[in-house]
Amino acid sequence: MEGDNIPRIGISIGDINGIGPEVIIKALSSSSINKICTPVIYGSAKHLSKYKNLLGYNDWLFSTVQNTRQLNKKQINLINCYEGPNFELSLGTVQKEAGQLAFQALDRATQDLKNGYIEALVTAPISKDNTQGEGFKFPGHTEYLANEFQAEEVLMFLVSEELRLGVVTGHIPIEQVKKNITKKQIKAKLDLMLNSLKVDFKIQKPKIAVLGLNPHAGENGLLGKEEIEIIEPLINEYRKKGTLVFGTFPSDGFFATQQWKQFDAVLAMYHDQGLTPFKMLAFDSGVNFTAGLSAVRTSPDHGTAFDLAGKGEADSGSMLHAIFSAVEIYKNRAEYKELTENAISPVKIQRIIKSSKEKK
Repeated sequence: MEGDNIPRIGISIGDINGIGPEVIIKALSSSSINKICTPVIYGSAKHLSKYKNLLGYNDWLFSTVQNTRQLNKKQINLINCYEGPNFELSLGTVQKEAGQLAFQALDRATQDLKNGYIEALVTAPISKDNTQGEGFKFPGHTEYLANEFQAEEVLMFLVSEELRLGVVTGHIPIEQVKKNITKKQIKAKLDLMLNSLKVDFKIQKPKIAVLGLNPHAGENGLLGKEEIEIIEPLINEYRKKGTLVFGTFPSDGFFATQQWKQFDAVLAMYHDQGLTPFKMLAFDSGVNFTAGLSAVRTSPDHGTAFDLAGKGEADSGSMLHAIFSAVEIYKNRAEYKELTENAISPVKIQRIIKSSKEKK
């Protein structure tokens, strides 16, 4: 980014036959969006133009560019990514060509992110099975990006103004959850969460709640032993180090009694245990953030919603929050890097004091 503090935010189009294009158009329709970022949509000008006209957004304009060097900071920019046979919009349906477009847009945006041509990436929802192909053999965006950035571990971190929630296991079958609830795996996710809260969200002493795996958090071993054998001993290790990690909490009572409001973040054991209450509390404003990547990636916390595609009924709140969050996290990381790089170590401080005394 050259000469200013306005980040370039890439936005992959997602499945063109879902609500992704609609929430992008609505989120970027505000004239003030270019005051906080330079949006770059990765997709297809032809299909996006038809989509916006179907919605009645005829006056919403974007500038088609070849690459990020041609970006117009005062407009919405679009980079054409699709290479394949011509196809028409078929809103609300699963279409092979739409899956190809979704992957090609994601791939181009990801490469630009890796090369530093954009500062952050916001991904519109894809149809996971429809996007599968030679270059995409992953359960979702999170796993694909972890592979592209060669990250050993990442954290699916759902964030909103009210609640931040991560999961130990993500897109895996429920029968595989138990075998993945290990001390090593939970520790990796807790470490990622703690670091992200400090670096990405500027919380110096974060307080984290850890949910149990079993009903009633195992009921002292009666309903399962993972809590007393794996999770709680690990929590005690963190507590001995002075880290504010608490648990285990039964998921139902924890959310029903609003205990979550007492914590900066919550770590759930598996996907639906965390995402069900999160989406109930923050569906229109929730953001899916991938912690642990060297670059910033966010996404709205909803899917393609094929049943709503093209009807003009999709709420763009989550997409707008995803864009705002990408900008904020990017700036927080830059600020943290500057502070830590310019910080004087205790050893260096002692040397300065010693040198000053000797001169006297």
